[in-house]
Amino acid sequence: MRYPAVVPVALFFVLFSLASWVAPESGWPASSEIRQSKGQTVYVPVYSNVFTGPRKLPYQLAATLSIRNTDPSASFRVTTIDYYDTNGKLVRRYLERPLALGPLASTYVHIEEKDVSGGFGANFIVRWDAAKVINAPVIECVMIGATSGQGISFVSPGQEIQE
Repeated sequence: MRYPAVVPVALFFVLFSLASWVAPESGWPASSEIRQSKGQTVYVPVYSNVFTGPRKLPYQLAATLSIRNTDPSASFRVTTIDYYDTNGKLVRRYLERPLALGPLASTYVHIEEKDVSGGFGANFIVRWDAAKVINAPVIECVMIGATSGQGISFVSPGQEIQE
């Protein structure tokens, strides 16, 4: 039996509406939640590779840490961007001195696909501070890889931690 083209579109809107209604109950942050802070330490998972196939072969990924100032009227300072490996050992520090990010500005750190120093369980620790309470920045890592016409990409959100 063939359905008119409207059925898949209508089904999409029903599922989207249902997902929007269910999402806050399932632990996803509500879109109306505004996070504000004067500073944070943020843990950001980095997957420099994922494992594929029955032999669990590593599929190398490039990773880009993104730090985005979401405040339209205030600046903040990024004081630390440190990269750790699977064992929690410091691999690399990316800042020699604090970096100011103006309103709605962003910065990034890129790790190439061929860089295997972090391993599967790599992570960034990002610290930032502001002179006053501001909208908390979006800090996340985007992973991407492409080989022989096959590709994968995904985002790993940062999570505030207590030191």
